[in-house]
Amino acid sequence: MALLMLDLTVDGIRYMMIRRCSRDKYDSKFTQQELPACKPILTPKWVVSVFFIVGVIFVPIGVVSLLAARDVVEIIDRYDEACVPGNMTDNKLAYIQNETISKECIRNLTVTKDMKQPIFVYYELDNFYQNHRRYVKSRNDAQLRDKRKANQTSACEPEKTTANGQPIVPCGLIAWSLFNDTYSFTRGKENLTVDKKDISWKSDREHKFGKDVYPSNFQNGALKGGATLDPTVPLSEQEDLIVWMRTAALPTFRKLYGRIYFDLKENDTITVRLSNNYNTYSFGGKKKLVLSTATWLGGRNDFLGFAYLIVGGLCIFLAFAFTLLYFIKPRKLGDHNYLSWNRHPAGR
Repeated sequence: MALLMLDLTVDGIRYMMIRRCSRDKYDSKFTQQELPACKPILTPKWVVSVFFIVGVIFVPIGVVSLLAARDVVEIIDRYDEACVPGNMTDNKLAYIQNETISKECIRNLTVTKDMKQPIFVYYELDNFYQNHRRYVKSRNDAQLRDKRKANQTSACEPEKTTANGQPIVPCGLIAWSLFNDTYSFTRGKENLTVDKKDISWKSDREHKFGKDVYPSNFQNGALKGGATLDPTVPLSEQEDLIVWMRTAALPTFRKLYGRIYFDLKENDTITVRLSNNYNTYSFGGKKKLVLSTATWLGGRNDFLGFAYLIVGGLCIFLAFAFTLLYFIKPRKLGDHNYLSWNRHPAGR
């Protein structure tokens, strides 16, 4: 009996020690969420001050952003309809699909304002859904990076292999539909050379496209989708392909074609000799050539400036509205320290 009582006493002490250690381990201010914290009280003066400060900061930023965007000079020329011969305007699809008809076209552009170099040359496509799920998936990134994985053409349907089963490099619909219109520019008798170096992202060239991966069996099928690739140049140096393979999120998009390192003066006439090869007529798309300068903020985009102006103006308006409301119909500020969950209302 004495031994039994001794065992019970030892077990009880052991239990109390374990419970004490467990309580000391978990019963802390951190685990019980009792750490000191900032508990701001949203007084009218504090709220009005915050709205006013945000407005005062945002409005000048919006004005500066809008002025910077307005300093960008753009020349936009839609040529997909203008380059169709007059006798085929009713059947544009037959024109683009007929290889015997010349696709060469000459356009004259007038410079509306002085343009400082570098001048960025873009092509713009409209109603082209590069964000379509099946289109985006039709590629194999491992094949683009490593020549040892050239046979990996999974997910590249329907452009994965040739008729005799040879793998296509690069495979997939994105590469197959590579844009193939070309442009050359002259001002009078002066050629304006287009520099196509570094038009793609450096990270894409170094990490997504291999230096030892070369095009193979590309555009060898019966139906050609777009431009061809030089089989002697690695994919990491085929920058037109790299730019095209970075798919756009919206159906209207621009992609960089090159840069012109010449200053253009107001009223200069630029002659553009282009090859109107890309088929946008089958899906009702549009093609535009864009010449644009850039500022410290980038290309022309008024959205950022308007967004800052609208948000800043709204904050200033709310600051004045709350100020008037505070003076016209003030409310007595309560002290939350007097609030209690177990305090009974008076009279009960």
